[in-house]
Amino acid sequence: MRNILRLSAAQILLLDRIPDSAAVNEAVKLTRDLGLEDLTGLVNGVLRNLIRGREELSFPAKEEGLTYYRVMQSLPEWYAQKILDAYGPEEGDRLLCYEKQEHYITVRPNLQRISAAKFEELLQKKTWDAKPGILPGVWHISGASDIGHDNDFLDGLFSIQGEGSMVAAMAVKPKLGAQVLDTCAAPGGKSAFMSEQMQGTGRVQAWDVHEHRVDLIQALADRLRLYNIRPAMRDALVYREQMDRMMDAVLIDAPCTGSGMLFEKPDLRHNLKEESLKELTEIQSKLLDTCSHYVKPGAALVYATCSILPEENHLQVKDFLDTHPDFIMDALPEEIPANLRELTGEYGLQLLPHRDGMEGFFVARMKRV
Repeated sequence: MRNILRLSAAQILLLDRIPDSAAVNEAVKLTRDLGLEDLTGLVNGVLRNLIRGREELSFPAKEEGLTYYRVMQSLPEWYAQKILDAYGPEEGDRLLCYEKQEHYITVRPNLQRISAAKFEELLQKKTWDAKPGILPGVWHISGASDIGHDNDFLDGLFSIQGEGSMVAAMAVKPKLGAQVLDTCAAPGGKSAFMSEQMQGTGRVQAWDVHEHRVDLIQALADRLRLYNIRPAMRDALVYREQMDRMMDAVLIDAPCTGSGMLFEKPDLRHNLKEESLKELTEIQSKLLDTCSHYVKPGAALVYATCSILPEENHLQVKDFLDTHPDFIMDALPEEIPANLRELTGEYGLQLLPHRDGMEGFFVARMKRV
């Protein structure tokens, strides 16, 4: 019942296309449908009182600081404070209040199956609205609610993938015939992109700790017909001595708060817990330590998150380099556009959604000396 009241209050206070009476009637109907007949009068009364008294309601102004972000942006105060401390009041406010203005799906062609030119021709035949994306060869698609059922998608001619995720895969730049490890791979988009860059040669070991997520990787590889991907249920936190210094490249897209995705997945706001951040940073540190053993001398170790919190990103990389003198920072490949590479700091590239137009990914490329 509490969630019904929350939804209805949001309709009444924040939306202008839904009549008040419709919001109340739907709330009462939902309550009844849930078998809470005795509470329909309470729901009706609470919402009608809200309608009568809404002119007397006041919302916090931005000058009220953390209270504003908690009430108006549904963000915990500890998180808002961390962002303001890390990015300053102006940039931090833009991050905390960012809302995506255009809604689209990002796609890229499977270059093992179709050329960039042919894919552009294919898009022109669709009823979708297609515009070039930020990265080369990428497209922003709108008006395509049925894209998951599209025959060309099902035939593996293209993938749906965020551009921040693509940058993480591009940072690896695997060579033809390489042995690559993607440690936290599900649902498999980065493994697929690296496989395509390798033109079907070599091998991409795609690990995940959950069986059902490994199945997602396999389904993706099958749809795209990428046969050099080897999905496996593995816990990347467990050291495997037989793989020591065997990999030409290792990608760690580490579990994180997902704070760089809040504009895409607003439900994540309710999962932000300060104690969870501590647990996640410990996992990230252990992943870096464990999986760095598998990197050959001269080979790449790429660390990525979809977070904008320093503790999960450049501070994590700094701590790793301080304790692993056989690794140094390495420049991002030229395949990543120069305007993005120029934003790289001492310990990696932090993408910001309001500034860069893509997910808030962090990417750091290191190499073993």
